[in-house]
Amino acid sequence: MFKDFKLIAGRPVYIQVKDYMKRLIIKGALQGGQKLPSTRELSVLLKVSRNSIIAAYTGLEDDGFAYAVQGQGSYVASEANASVHAADSSWSMDWKARMNGHARLAEELDIMKRGIRAAKGTISFTSIAPDENLFDLDNVKRAFMDRMSVEGNVLLNYGYAKGYKPLIDYLRQYMEHKGVDMKGKDILITNGFTEGFDIVLSALSTGNSAVISENPTHHTAIKNLKLHGFDITGITMERDGIHLGELTQALEKGAYDCAYFVPSYHNPTGIVMSPEKRLGLMKLMANYKIPVIEDGFNEELRYSGSHVAPLIATAGAGNSVVYLGSFSKVLFPGLRVGWVLADQELIYYLESIKRARSIHTSTLDQSILYQYLYNGNLEKYLKRAKAEYKRKYELTLQCCKEYIPYTALSGDGGLHLFVTFAEGFNTRVLLNACLAQGVIFTAGDIFFTDGKGQHTLRLGFSRVADEDIRKGIEIIGRTARELMG
Repeated sequence: MFKDFKLIAGRPVYIQVKDYMKRLIIKGALQGGQKLPSTRELSVLLKVSRNSIIAAYTGLEDDGFAYAVQGQGSYVASEANASVHAADSSWSMDWKARMNGHARLAEELDIMKRGIRAAKGTISFTSIAPDENLFDLDNVKRAFMDRMSVEGNVLLNYGYAKGYKPLIDYLRQYMEHKGVDMKGKDILITNGFTEGFDIVLSALSTGNSAVISENPTHHTAIKNLKLHGFDITGITMERDGIHLGELTQALEKGAYDCAYFVPSYHNPTGIVMSPEKRLGLMKLMANYKIPVIEDGFNEELRYSGSHVAPLIATAGAGNSVVYLGSFSKVLFPGLRVGWVLADQELIYYLESIKRARSIHTSTLDQSILYQYLYNGNLEKYLKRAKAEYKRKYELTLQCCKEYIPYTALSGDGGLHLFVTFAEGFNTRVLLNACLAQGVIFTAGDIFFTDGKGQHTLRLGFSRVADEDIRKGIEIIGRTARELMG
């Protein structure tokens, strides 16, 4: 006994000793009522200072694992390893058999569990997360220290379900600058886009259990819509956004509870819907009285052209659009902060759902983001980030044109391009062939609402080095040509 103790650098020694002794007691190696080694003896056995042993024994007493007898030493508390004696009553549950349909569907749709486990050194075009090498660490640290110095005690306590008021006020002004009429509207802070989307879907009545969207569309949205029991009707994408003619036909044929659209730097196609098409789309939604959930995906990553107002701005004083915003793809996805902007009556109910589910989004995360934004860092960061992403975007675009035998290539900005091959070509087969050569990408079929898209793929370039972009796309292109014969 005591021969398997190993110190870990950087952690207080007395805590390591205390935790080690706890494990021995819990496992039954030290029994209730058994006398512990003297502090001097244990310091020799574990090769640590006696003061560390004394502090560890005090900690064991505080935690109820040991007690001291004046003049005799320390002993194991009689109930400290009671769980060992209760082992005979243990039994095993078949939890898989207890899973309901919701859990089974969530697991079935979980592409992360079925994704490729790429070896180290693999060139991966699967991510569309921001490049952590661009993260503005010094100003994030400064924002943290600034906010903690102002109200640190408050930030470490419970917050409000609706969100951190200074951040909400900032976002109201931020959305006004996008052209949104904020009269009668309110904001709820969420744990990123996904929680916001989930909360909105859970609040909507499902009389038709039907949603209309672009096809292809965001896989996370498809997953959540299915988990909430919605059937999805996907409408074909044109070069400037959703096909309005096809959309009109679908609206005439069926009834829908809501619509879900990604008008800017659409995931996965990267298309930015034209201003004219946005107006036409919103007129159709108004005519058929269908509420719109707008995904404000990557709006800030505009490399050229003029600002295009979001759908919620196009709706003017109307309240039929629910806008889901997030800085995850622009700033720091580790700060799980997003927001829902909608009619104030809807937000009133969403706030209650949020409180029931997670009480509130981390106030500390919200306050750091607020202070970072308030300090004027977003504009500086975006200028640097957009310059780098634009360079990578142009390089990726050039390499695709040079190497890949595509029939269509889309992506007006953002962090990815969407590649379409001739009908009949299978990008799953291409993916397996490229994997063997150390290159992976995202097969496009996961983004389609109707099970199609086997001839498409998405290339995320934000976290890929220049030389790997060239090398990886050349391998994809060469392999595709070989498969085509």
